[in-house]
Amino acid sequence: MTNKPSIPEARAGQWAPLLLRLVMGYGFIVHGWVKLSRGPARFEALLTQLGVPFSKLMSWVVPFVELLGGVAVLAGAFTAIVAVPLIATMLTAMFSVHLKHGFSAVNTIGLTADGPVFGPPGHELNLLYIAGLVALALGGAGAFSLDALMGHRRRLRARA
Repeated sequence: MTNKPSIPEARAGQWAPLLLRLVMGYGFIVHGWVKLSRGPARFEALLTQLGVPFSKLMSWVVPFVELLGGVAVLAGAFTAIVAVPLIATMLTAMFSVHLKHGFSAVNTIGLTADGPVFGPPGHELNLLYIAGLVALALGGAGAFSLDALMGHRRRLRARA
């Protein structure tokens, strides 16, 4: 007797990586675009203040890694490869900026008549992005991805 999933369970499992890729890919694209649209000089100033080496170069590299990596994650293309530099950016952000602010991404520091006042976010989102990237790298980008399409084409060529 095998523990093979039923057809509806198998189909449902194909959607999980897609949903993860859509949210994470979009998130990385937005983060990369914001850094570029505000100007790399502003991001360079932040990196310099944090003591990041080669801050001028990194002010261009990081936004493009996030932007292009986000597009690749969204499409499910080269997911395991793209995960590595994206995880590196998340670890760098976590250890250089967010760790000192605690875990929670929502850091309420006060309440005014206009509503809550938020402080800097903690490292919760960094860990969520890292966990999602590791899950995609280990489990694959799913059936609805360019990785799956390219794998299918390779298998067809191998049979021919």
